[in-house]
Amino acid sequence: MDLEEQVMGIIINAGQSRSLCYEALRHAKNGEFEEAEGLLKEAQAAANEAHLVQTKLIEADEGEGKTKMTLIMVHAQDHLMTSMLAKELVTELIELHKRVAA
Repeated sequence: MDLEEQVMGIIINAGQSRSLCYEALRHAKNGEFEEAEGLLKEAQAAANEAHLVQTKLIEADEGEGKTKMTLIMVHAQDHLMTSMLAKELVTELIELHKRVAA
């Protein structure tokens, strides 16, 4: 797999993770907590796929600048970090929705 395909793998999986997080939040707002938890698990699986690609790129670089840094690579990293933050925040918001519902 070439670098561009790897980077697109990060973007696609991170974007999927983020979308699933917000879908989970929508379900939690409606009191559908089982659905929300299932979607968070799916989001984590997508995030894991993105993170795996990132880890492989880091390993290949060996801290020596071997991997060509491009704007699309930076964009992919931004997507990954945003999706990770979204998952953390959405998880907390879902917990709050559960408390309010109880």
